[in-house]
Amino acid sequence: MKAVSMTANPIDALLAEKGVLLADGATGTNLFGMGLEAGDAPELWNESAPEKIETLHQKFVDAGADIILTNSFGGTRHRLKLHHAQDRVFELNRRAAEIARSVADKAGRKVIVAGSVGPTGELLVPLGALTYDQAVEAFAEQIEGLKAGGAEVAWIETMSAPDEIRAAAEAAIRVGLPYTYTGSFDTAGRTMMGLLPKDIHGVVDGLAEAPLGVGANCGVGASDILASLLDMSDAKPDATIIIKGNCGIPEFRGTEIHYSGTPELMSDYVRLAVDGGARIIGGCCGTSFEHLAAMRKALDAHKKDVRPTVEAIVERIGPMRNKLADASAGEGGEARRERRRRS
Repeated sequence: MKAVSMTANPIDALLAEKGVLLADGATGTNLFGMGLEAGDAPELWNESAPEKIETLHQKFVDAGADIILTNSFGGTRHRLKLHHAQDRVFELNRRAAEIARSVADKAGRKVIVAGSVGPTGELLVPLGALTYDQAVEAFAEQIEGLKAGGAEVAWIETMSAPDEIRAAAEAAIRVGLPYTYTGSFDTAGRTMMGLLPKDIHGVVDGLAEAPLGVGANCGVGASDILASLLDMSDAKPDATIIIKGNCGIPEFRGTEIHYSGTPELMSDYVRLAVDGGARIIGGCCGTSFEHLAAMRKALDAHKKDVRPTVEAIVERIGPMRNKLADASAGEGGEARRERRRRS
């Protein structure tokens, strides 16, 4: 497949107008609240319960989101095969984008439709059986559907492996969609495959098109992702950095997961994110419509302040759960490691 010309860059245009953008909140945890059962594929609801997906997007738009993510996180053939839907990749992703597009188009203001592209769930060679070229093809198949349904950006998220990020980015370029990507720094301050926040910027160096934004999503908790933000903005201060953190810390209560974040905590998270250099801020797991509305209010009222330290983040948001997270401000990596060895 040859690369095709890229569509317009909607993110930079809206950033020029608004300065900082608010992305939406959780897809999965909000759909569970609408009746999705554990183990079910949310993507199948694009056809079987489209009114619920429309409600999800509409409530985030009503809460003030500038960017809404399509219900397509597990939309590659590798994830859909777990639900015997691997032959429906194009149609399920197209439908995901069409639903989001219909909501965005009636918003009365610019709302960007970003096509959510999650990991395949497979390990790439040499750790697994999936080759790089096969990964590119799988992502391109998904992104073709998202583009056909009206997605403006390929939103590559919750990634762990640099080569999988690169494969998804190459696929977006081939299809002709601009793209962003975020890693999940959930393993001692790194992604599961060892990528550090400061190294996120160089993952796609050498590809034909650069990303519109890079950053972090999901992970552990709000304090941890803010610490990762400091490393990312230290490494490349002029980058468009995305953070889409979980709503506090996940806790099991019986068989159900609850998130500790309050609207007040997520509002403070937004303020610290702006001060730390993020240009696109949203919520991940556990972030409800109420949380996002509070985040919108906080963003609109906030004037960028001094860059926070990790200590200030912990004081305001709570302790980091990733105790080995290699992120701080004003303190070198060796000093941090020595401090941890003594603690």
